[in-house]
Amino acid sequence: MRKGLTFTAAAVPAIALVLSAAPTASADVNDPPPDEQITVDVLTVNGSGCAKGTTAVAPASDNTAFTVTYSDYLAQAGGSSKPTDFRKNCQLALRVHVPQGFTYAIAGADYRGFAHLADGARGMQRASYYHQGESATSAETHELEGPYSDNWSFSDRTEVAEMIFKPCGEDRNFNINTELRVYKGGSRGTSFMAFDSTDGSYKTTYHMAWKKCPTA
Repeated sequence: MRKGLTFTAAAVPAIALVLSAAPTASADVNDPPPDEQITVDVLTVNGSGCAKGTTAVAPASDNTAFTVTYSDYLAQAGGSSKPTDFRKNCQLALRVHVPQGFTYAIAGADYRGFAHLADGARGMQRASYYHQGESATSAETHELEGPYSDNWSFSDRTEVAEMIFKPCGEDRNFNINTELRVYKGGSRGTSFMAFDSTDGSYKTTYHMAWKKCPTA
């Protein structure tokens, strides 16, 4: 890959729907977001890429998205790297509190970071997400090939017909699974791929679509 390119994935494939007895949202997609500010709580954090205290989540002020920032999420290979360093992962369970009468789905995600890959090395980013009790999105995989030393950016988008909305009136966790891998190949020296950033500029952004729930 040439330095400085931005890579965009194709739309997320179709997702298996799970039937629920909870009320469904209205047929209109992309209703305006609620005026009341949403909140996002981190319930659990697990994985080699997100040690305790290295992950932060913040909703956008206009309720159109929320961001996840990592401060110590880096996979590397070659040089003095340990054999287990080539793969890092993180599993987050979030509780997204939304105002009564609204529900949401994830319309897409933007992933950003930095990579230094020597000639012959290869990096990979993979992610999926889902509401508790429902099928996960198919894991989208993106790759970089060395030589490469620059910021990277990948985007996944979900077609409107494939969005899965949280059942109205139910509190369900929103689960995020991410993974980074670096393969040394025939390269020399240390290669790495990171989500983390010292200044917090490399955020993962989850874009939200909104619907109004039916009134009783």
